[in-house]
Amino acid sequence: MTTTTRTPPAERTGLLPRPAGEATPAFVLLAATAATLLVLGLVMAFSASFVRSARATGDAFELFTSQLRYAVIGLVPALVAAWVDYRRWRRFAVPALLAALVLCLLVLIPGIGREAFGARRWFQIGGLTVQPAELLKLALPVAIAQVVALRWQRIRAGDLRALLLPAVPFTVLGTALVFLEPDLETALLVAAIGGACLWVAGLPTRVLLVGGGVAVLLGLVGILSAGFRQGRIAAWLDPASDPSLFGYQQLQGYIALGSGGVFGRGLGQSRGAWGFVPNADTDFIFAIIGEELGLVGTLAVLALFAGIAVAGTLAARRSPDPFGRVVATGITAWLLLQAGINIGSVVGLLPVTGVTLPLVSLGGSSLVVTMVGVGLLLSVARAGREPGRAAAGEDPAP
Repeated sequence: MTTTTRTPPAERTGLLPRPAGEATPAFVLLAATAATLLVLGLVMAFSASFVRSARATGDAFELFTSQLRYAVIGLVPALVAAWVDYRRWRRFAVPALLAALVLCLLVLIPGIGREAFGARRWFQIGGLTVQPAELLKLALPVAIAQVVALRWQRIRAGDLRALLLPAVPFTVLGTALVFLEPDLETALLVAAIGGACLWVAGLPTRVLLVGGGVAVLLGLVGILSAGFRQGRIAAWLDPASDPSLFGYQQLQGYIALGSGGVFGRGLGQSRGAWGFVPNADTDFIFAIIGEELGLVGTLAVLALFAGIAVAGTLAARRSPDPFGRVVATGITAWLLLQAGINIGSVVGLLPVTGVTLPLVSLGGSSLVVTMVGVGLLLSVARAGREPGRAAAGEDPAP
């Protein structure tokens, strides 16, 4: 008498985690750092926004409640992305990117995209605001990873064309559409994410440097073509030269950071959030963290992003296949580059930008997409092989 063992339906659909690698160090570190940043972000979202919220809506909790709602919305797909084997999403990779590109095109059309502050970057859907550029940050690395996985043998054999097409046209098109919104900083970030994915897939460094040079040149053209960008550059070099306009935000950010001292004024005690620091709850929330939590708080934020860097690198290096390796690299590069741009602009290492701090700044669609990206990165980390599991010099098949 023979017996057959049936695979439970949940395992066939990938809804149960693989026993091997479920609690890898990368998985634990990433889950802990991302969760801490999310909680910190919710706390600081209220602390930095309650004044603006009360003035704009009459309810000091309105903006915080909205951010909390987005966090709850993002939690479900983030957990699904972390729980399901990341390879299950390969079939949706390119269609998702095409959808993101179409949305980035539609948002530019008057009457469809919502215009604010001289830019058209958002869709207004009922009470929700969606920024398609945020979707592009996640869809692009996943699509490039799928292209790399499908052509891995040719890429390993040195076929540069197999690596560059259609990954480069996808990246260039996405960068161009975001630039037209206009959003130069996010456009350069999209280009950098694509470049990081191609580099880890085997793009020669000399080719990457040429592409980077072209991106820098186009960035300079974008700066020179807009007066407000020139003003930001001048204020970055000398904020005191224009203290009432372009240098105002930078100077107020310095005051907020410096007044926090070592241990800060305490939660809710920020003076900058009372209308002195523009965009205190979005792109300058790091200044409010420095004011309320002091040097200790800002160093803690840096340490948390360093944890994401370590976890993402481990996930990429120990991924069992090229698809996971490129996905992990792209998402990690996205989170770290965006955090670096945000923090760099607050402390004066970079010109002021409108780039938010991942998982911390106020912003609905940004928070939801970032949480999903972290979930996907967690799935790659969970599937990671132990060091030495593969034969030396051997790459696993996609």
